[in-house]
This record gives sequence, structure tokens and C-alpha cells, in this order.
Amino acid sequence: MTTTQVNFSAALVMSLLATGCGPANSVPRTADSTPAAGAPAVAPAQPPAPADPAVAAADRGRILGDSTSKTWLIIASDFQCPFCKTWHDQTYRTLVDEYVRTGKVRVAYINFPLSQHKNAMITAEAGMCAGAQGKFWEYHDGLFATQRQWAPLADAGPVLDSIASSVGVNVPEWKRCVSSGKMRPSIENDRDRLDAAGVRSTPSFLIGDLVLLGTQPMEALRPALDAALAKAGTAPR
Repeated sequence: MTTTQVNFSAALVMSLLATGCGPANSVPRTADSTPAAGAPAVAPAQPPAPADPAVAAADRGRILGDSTSKTWLIIASDFQCPFCKTWHDQTYRTLVDEYVRTGKVRVAYINFPLSQHKNAMITAEAGMCAGAQGKFWEYHDGLFATQRQWAPLADAGPVLDSIASSVGVNVPEWKRCVSSGKMRPSIENDRDRLDAAGVRSTPSFLIGDLVLLGTQPMEALRPALDAALAKAGTAPR
């Protein structure tokens, strides 16, 4: 397990979830398994421009959990990353059962598409467009379940269309959203702010003032989550 101390706060949570900001700057990317090389200060967020309603709905849609929870877990992930799939398949459901459904923790999925993954951006856009219809987490599960099918394809569209149908979105509306590219600035903004927060690889997890890198098992996440809950005045149950 790799752990990095960062300047992380509720304000950073909101900046990571902000929509409608300007185009993201180009930043270097590293391989999935490369650890963070330090933790630079987080750049202040710019005031957001008026957001497209679909983008705003997608932003809300990738948050899971009780809105009154004071404790956040930020998941920095890339749908094409095999390590992200491993974490999803082995740990995600346990996390939801123990910490989200019990009302203790709110989870937010933040996009960190890596340049070496040719379908990372299109799947991030597809997921966000499903989120605009309130189906982000269902689509998220569908992407990881089918990752080995669509990851090597030159055109992942047919598989992505099939997932959209299976999770119950309005498919024509979803296709218009994906083809419009309207989610891309938000996704690029996610990536740049995570980069500023010290994230260098996927998956990464931001809890309290920590960034934990790699496919963290529940045995590693529990102490960090329980410490954050205690700090927030919420006794672990």
C-alpha cells in the first residue's frame, strides 16, 4: 500500500466535483502502477461557468451515499484500467455494504482517464452521459463487467450501446450526449484537479488528508475510513 499526505478538505471535494470550468490543461500521465511522486498543493478552483443541465446532473449522479454524511471517499479511476476492474470486482461491493448503505460515507467517482488507454475517454463520457439520466453507477458496473470485451476494440461503440440498453437509459438521448462531447471538459477537469491533488495512477483513493494508491483492499481502507469518521465525529459501527 502506498499512502501520500495531501492538503485535502471539503473544499477540495467540491472543487473535484465542480462542473463548467474552462478547458483542462495538458498534463503528463504515467502508467497505472507508478506511485505518486509527492503531493503538490492543490490549485484553487476557478468560479464555474453556467453548466449544461446534463453535465450538472451527471456530476451529481456520480455521488453515492447519504447526503448528510460528513465523510467522503473519492475514487480516482479509469474504466479501462485493469487494476481498477480488479478493485471494483474484489472490494467495491464490500465498501458499499459496510460504509455507504449504512450512511457513514459518501463516495464520488472522479475520472482519471490515462492516455495509454485508447477507450478510457469514450467510456468516461459514456458513463457520465448515463449519469445525466441517473444511471451512472449502473453503467459504471456494466463497464467493469465487460471491460475485457471493449478494451481491445478499435470501436467500442456497439458494446457501450449494449450496456446503455441493459441499464435502462433513454438510448437515443444517451447517444446524442456522448456524440456531442459535452462531458469531455468536465472529465479533463477531473483529471487535472486530481493531478494537482497528487494523484498519479489509477485506482487512487482520497480519504481525509490521505491519497492511497493502488488496488486497496478493505483491510487497508477500513482504518483510513474509520479514522476519518472519528475525526468527523461519526463513530464507526
